This record gives sequence, structure tokens and C-alpha cells, in this order.
Amino acid sequence: MKTTSLQASLAAAVLMAATWLASPVSAQQQTQPAGPAPAAAQRPVAAPAPVAPQPSAVAPVAPSTAAPAATTPAVSTPAAAPAASSTDAGPAAGEVASADRAQKSAGPVMKELSPWVMFMSADIIVKAVMIGLAFASLVTWTVFIAKSIELSVASGKLRSALKKIAEARSLAEAQMALGTKQGILPSFLAAALREARMSAGLSSDAGIKERAASSFAEIVRAEQRRIRIGMGVLATIGSTSPFVGLFGTVWGIMNSFIGISKSQTTNLAVVAPGIAEALLATAIGLVAAIPAVIVYNHFSRVTKSYLELVSRASGASARLLSRDLDRTHGTMHSRAAE
Repeated sequence: MKTTSLQASLAAAVLMAATWLASPVSAQQQTQPAGPAPAAAQRPVAAPAPVAPQPSAVAPVAPSTAAPAATTPAVSTPAAAPAASSTDAGPAAGEVASADRAQKSAGPVMKELSPWVMFMSADIIVKAVMIGLAFASLVTWTVFIAKSIELSVASGKLRSALKKIAEARSLAEAQMALGTKQGILPSFLAAALREARMSAGLSSDAGIKERAASSFAEIVRAEQRRIRIGMGVLATIGSTSPFVGLFGTVWGIMNSFIGISKSQTTNLAVVAPGIAEALLATAIGLVAAIPAVIVYNHFSRVTKSYLELVSRASGASARLLSRDLDRTHGTMHSRAAE
């Protein structure tokens, strides 16, 4: 009996020790599933070794201690698998999120917005407006070069002719001083001689001078019309080019809004090219209008100076005609006195 009670006491002590050892091992396996699991499994198995020589009362203890050790890794293994999958999926998800953020921050790539690219991408109406304004600008600079040369040459010739006839005493001497040159002053002299020849035998000098002044006025008006050729074009370009460019801008912005409604986005990369193309038409209109206005004002001053020279030539011709008439009447009076 004493032997039996001793064996039962030993079996109860071994069972309690196995239970005490199994509870920390299971807790460690739940917190650290990968590391201490094999050591925890070995400890309960090594404990029944001293009990092996004892009778069969100890035999049931080994399966009870091994069962928790065997079941514990099975419970902890699924916990380790999601942890490993989550650690593997973490960097991949981070890379995808960073790529999405980089793509959103970069946005759509904007195309080049050089003037030529904007012109080629513009609507056909806007292109026609731009071409017309560019042609108007070309006309402006052509008129500027042509009129500058014309006015400088005409003013130089007229000043030189006025210097040559400054010492002339009659219409005949003035024509001889000028020779066969063409210009406004030879035209005045020719008109005066023609009127004096056609009025020969008439005693009224006032009528001859009046008719000569009428001829001079016609020559002056013709010269004014000739010298102002091209200035009307400058005035038209200067006054209408900004509005033509504004029409192109309005048309281009209208097309831009239509494109925005179709794309259903207000991104700057979508909105900016169309508006830039529209504003280019206004810029070209100003480029055509501003020089035209400046050149027109410049030619107005230069033309006024030239027309003053023409008036001086007309007055010089009238004075020469008056001298000839007085000289003719003086000769007639001297003959009558003889």
C-alpha cells in the first residue's frame, strides 16, 4: 500500500509539473511563434524520463503532456502565416501607394507651347485671323519703308530746286536753272508759263494771277493725294487689327470651353493650350496695330513738312509770274510813252 501511494504521489507530482511547464510554453508560442516552439516541445517530453522504470501508473502521463505540446504549434502556425504574409504584402502596398502619389503629383504632361506649335494647333478660323494679321503687319512695314524713301527723296529734290531758283528773276530763268528735271516745282513753273501765254493780250493782271493760283491749287491737291497714298492703309490696320485679334481670341476661348466640356476636366494641362492659342491672336493683332499707329503718326508729321515745302514752291512760282507780268506791263508803258 505504501508503494502504491508513493507511486500515485509521484504521478500527481509529475502531472502538476508537466501542466506548469506546458502553460508558459503555450504563452511563449503565442507571442513568439517562430523561435521557442521546438524548445517548449522538448521540455515536457524530457520530464517523464525518470518515471520510465516505474509501473504503468506513470504511462498515462506521457500522452497528456505530449498532447498540449503537439497541439500548441498547430494553433500557433496559422498566426505565423498571416504575419508573414502581412510583412510580405506591406512593402508591395507601400510601393503601389507611392507610385500612385507620384503619378498624381506629376499630373498629365503638358505639351510644348511655343508660338509655332500654338499656331499649328489652333482652329482654322483662328489660323485665318493670325495669317491676316501677319499679312497686315507685313503691309505696315512695307508702307513704312516705301513711304520713308519716297518722302525723303521728294523733300530733298524740292529743297534743291528751291535753292536753284532762289536767284531767278523770271519764269524763263527758273526753267533754265532747273533744266529738264521732273518734280513739283517744274510743274508750278510750267503752269504759270502756260497761263501767261494763254492770257497774252489781256490787260487784267489780276485775272491772270487768279487763274494761275487756281492751277497751283490743283497741283497742290494732286500732290497731297499722291504723297498720302498708303497712309489710309496704315490708319485702317491701326484701328481694326486689335478688334480682329479680339475676334480670334473670342473664337479660340469658345472652342477651349467646348473642349473642356467634352473632356469633363478643368485641369490646367487641358485648359491652358486652347486659351494660349486664343490669346496668341490678340498678341498678333497688337503687333500689327501698334506699329501701324506709330508709323501713321510719323508720316503725318513728315507729310505736313513736305506739304509746307510744296506751298513754298507754289509761292515762289506765283512771285515769278507776278514779276513777269509787271515787267511786261512796264515795257508796254515805256513803249507807249515813247
